[in-house]
Amino acid sequence: MHIYFMGIGGTAMGNVAILLKSKGHQISGSDQNLYPPMSDKLEENLIEVFSGYDEKRLESLAPDLVVVGNVIGRGNVEAEWLLEKRAYPFISLPQLIGEQLIGNRRSIVITGTHGKTTTTAWITHLLKSHNQKPGHLIAGVLQDESSSVDIGSEKAPFVIEGDEYDSAFFDKRSKFIHYFPTTLIINNIEFDHGDIFRDLQDIQRSFSHVLRLVPQNGHVLINSDDPHLVQWVRDEAHCKVWTVGLDDTANLQITEFTESETGSRFQLILDGDEWTQINWRHPAIYNARNAAMGLLATALQVHPDNPLDFQTTAFETFAGVKRRQQLLFEGQKFKVFEDFAHHPTAVRETVQSYKNRFPEYQIWVAFEPRSNTSRSPAFQEKWAKVFQATNKVMLGAIHRIHLLQPNQRLDTAKIVSELQAQGKDATAFSSNEELFEHLVNSIEKTDTPTLVLILSNGSFDGIAQRTTDFLKTL
Repeated sequence: MHIYFMGIGGTAMGNVAILLKSKGHQISGSDQNLYPPMSDKLEENLIEVFSGYDEKRLESLAPDLVVVGNVIGRGNVEAEWLLEKRAYPFISLPQLIGEQLIGNRRSIVITGTHGKTTTTAWITHLLKSHNQKPGHLIAGVLQDESSSVDIGSEKAPFVIEGDEYDSAFFDKRSKFIHYFPTTLIINNIEFDHGDIFRDLQDIQRSFSHVLRLVPQNGHVLINSDDPHLVQWVRDEAHCKVWTVGLDDTANLQITEFTESETGSRFQLILDGDEWTQINWRHPAIYNARNAAMGLLATALQVHPDNPLDFQTTAFETFAGVKRRQQLLFEGQKFKVFEDFAHHPTAVRETVQSYKNRFPEYQIWVAFEPRSNTSRSPAFQEKWAKVFQATNKVMLGAIHRIHLLQPNQRLDTAKIVSELQAQGKDATAFSSNEELFEHLVNSIEKTDTPTLVLILSNGSFDGIAQRTTDFLKTL
């Protein structure tokens, strides 16, 4: 079977394409902007990828099925040809995953504004450490270089992150609707994806749809520290709801949390019983919550009658996901970390965690407004508060600013003015090249121990690696 992927460069699209290639299907695809690591992985797996979109080429390839990524919109020449000719069947990626990868297996679906990728990787790691062979789809590259996607055993659950973003231009339902969870994790719900959701209530409406799909013998795990969640989820769910958080009312409580340069330490208490003491390499309270969510979800799969019987030694061997607080360089004066954070809450908590762990370092942040929401004015009033724990802020060019009307753009100059009024060293740049030159010049001039934190959900024109390469020459 020849399957053609439109928008194959997306992490999930590319990983599914690779998996289906390993199952004997002929795979090809197209994309407009393809960059590492996915471009390298597709090449390694001998998948033919075409640059740009061409309806005549698509017609000549004559695929048996076309998978349309959600980056593909109306006006795309291949999409218009599919709609006009109806020569080949087409499907969204989430529907393909639900039908061909998950099927009627148990599924653990991780949702929420933050933490999906790390939690998905963590649950997969836990299940494997208990001799299960889960199927999984992780929208990231793992630090230990193991595969981000696997069909696994039909007897084991399928673990997948459930994005609330829409499935395709012809299917505006959230992706997670197609995954029919038996265990549903909701890490948090905040306003995001302002290009498809009007407000927080609009996002909650989509989550209410997936809650209705969880069977009565299933489980819903929620972040009880999120004020938007607890009572609303209890009203919507038709199964057992487990709360996870810092408060002593949570079913699974996180206590005694501390973090340092080497990671974090905390204790977990399940329904009043001490479960385990955790000491692992991953910092920040949100990672502790990700760990607790994943541990409970896995324990409910392996020991549903008594989750406390689940052993937790796998914490020591979890490597994590690339571009999630990943250390790129460490020298006598400088450290460089890269993180995928792009929402104000995630950025604020990430920056504060670095300040807590490295109090002797000045914190420099380079941030690229790249996601559809971070490019917009949706969080205009929040950004200046997000960077309170920093010493220096460098705001990169707004990604694809030419596609936005002036009233649709984040005002980075205003953020800089607000930060400067607070005594911060802050600059907004019209190009990422200018930002990189400024960063290099600043590095050359400082004698103070400095931690450079580079934040983007995209390539950021390679600034993370270029900064690393520059520091290696000093």
